[in-house]
Amino acid sequence: MPVAALTFNEDHALSRLLRFLAVEGVTGQERAIGEAVMRDLVESGVPRPAIVFDQAHERIELPTEIGNLIVKLPGTRPGPRLLFMTHLDTVPLCAGAEPAQKGNRIISISDDRTALGGDNRTGVAVLATLAATLTEFQPPHPPLTLLFTVREESGLWGARNVNLEDLGNPVMGFNVDGESAEEFTVGAVGAERWEVEIEGRAAHAGVHPEEGISATMIAVLALADVFRGGWFGKVNKAGKSGTSNVGSFGGIDGLSAGEATNVVTDYVNIKGESRSHNSRFVKVITRAYRDAFNKAKEKVTDHKGRKARMEFRARQDYFPFRLSASSPVAKHALAAAKEAGFAPRLRISNGGLDANWLVRHGVPTVTFGAGQHNIHTIDEYVDLTEFNQGCTMALALATYTP
Repeated sequence: MPVAALTFNEDHALSRLLRFLAVEGVTGQERAIGEAVMRDLVESGVPRPAIVFDQAHERIELPTEIGNLIVKLPGTRPGPRLLFMTHLDTVPLCAGAEPAQKGNRIISISDDRTALGGDNRTGVAVLATLAATLTEFQPPHPPLTLLFTVREESGLWGARNVNLEDLGNPVMGFNVDGESAEEFTVGAVGAERWEVEIEGRAAHAGVHPEEGISATMIAVLALADVFRGGWFGKVNKAGKSGTSNVGSFGGIDGLSAGEATNVVTDYVNIKGESRSHNSRFVKVITRAYRDAFNKAKEKVTDHKGRKARMEFRARQDYFPFRLSASSPVAKHALAAAKEAGFAPRLRISNGGLDANWLVRHGVPTVTFGAGQHNIHTIDEYVDLTEFNQGCTMALALATYTP
């Protein structure tokens, strides 16, 4: 592959990245960034009819402003359609980010409580740069679909609800999300999200505490049991491994669980997650939490022996996957990267990716990075050398001919 075939306008790519980082678009509120990407694509010469928003937001259980952004580029040579994808949204910590270049890095200068949003505006800029470069120079490449998903950060919802026919039924995919362009993620954990509601009984904590049923105490006893049993954090049982976490612990509508010290707390809502590369073990971890809550409910009663009402719910968030090094998509990625002068390697991730759902949908998908560092923290930054490598890698993957 001639090196010239992998060149792109680095100044335009940097300007694009800074512009996208400055557009607020936390998970579920992607309209502004989606429209900004659409304008950039049109300005780069992509025909407007080739750019559409799907109806995924109508199928997502959580309020979502807009659907996935899908772009179809015709091939300049025959071949099966390839998919390139990334996600539009950021975590809420990135709201109000003000990107600025500092040497070879992009950082946020807004305040000391705001993340940058490189996860995943780096991927957004990479795909927009890919589209601009292919449109301008027309190097040989097969038909391509670019997919910009919504609500990745809150549960991979856009990828979960995408329609393969809307994508043109691609045969393999490449997801941009991470640090190094030379690392291809070919496997990731699966996860369940669980939620428990405990309805106890309020009573005056000083006058008649025995007439109450403390939802807080039930929750505390359950979580203590989980911890003692080794089901919290890193979990290793009988040769199987995974992780779990307790996220939010509160009351109704985001309020605290209990609002006064002199009232027995009558309601608690807790949300958490379980993860593992073994889909069955994910459910085993979740069951340990369910059993602990059921056991704790039996221990806390009022003076008449009445018990709390409780509902424990769990749902599959995403499924684990692992692609072999000999799979067509892994072979394509490794060969294209080596031909472009990279030293690629394969890895497995303990985090969830949009690729989890694309693989589940039947599109084998690997993930590579583009300079993200310290994501989901106020110390986040983008390494510009790695960002440019991500742009180059996308071009290499799109134009590689086996």
